[in-house]
Amino acid sequence: MKSSKEILKLYKNLLEISIKEFKNLVESGEILYSQSNEPWKLRIFLCDGSFIDIHYSINNNYSYHWDRQLVDKKIYRHDNAPHSRWRTIKSFPKHFHNGSEDNVVESDISDDPEIALKEFLNFVEKEIKRGDQKVK
Repeated sequence: MKSSKEILKLYKNLLEISIKEFKNLVESGEILYSQSNEPWKLRIFLCDGSFIDIHYSINNNYSYHWDRQLVDKKIYRHDNAPHSRWRTIKSFPKHFHNGSEDNVVESDISDDPEIALKEFLNFVEKEIKRGDQKVK
């Protein structure tokens, strides 16, 4: 289990990595807090008007969620929530929502948060370029 302080430190580190290493993709980012002032998630704003939410819980659950609802109505999310609906996925409980909530496939994202962030941002960058979206 992670403490709130550890999660805050993780979010700060991931934000720094995203801004420094993905300058052509990331516009800015911020840590969002719950009503009880606990670090809730990291939001990263992208050059195409979409955003990524990264969430880690004290119970070691995570999600890397790319929200493109305002761009093309799609979502992409790696998470490890043990939904029984996805128990037949080989990587269960890890799974990947590929474009929508219901299109779910195996997830090969790293269990290391820094590596996972880089893998996810590389995926995002390729998808944006593939869609001829503007990348600086």
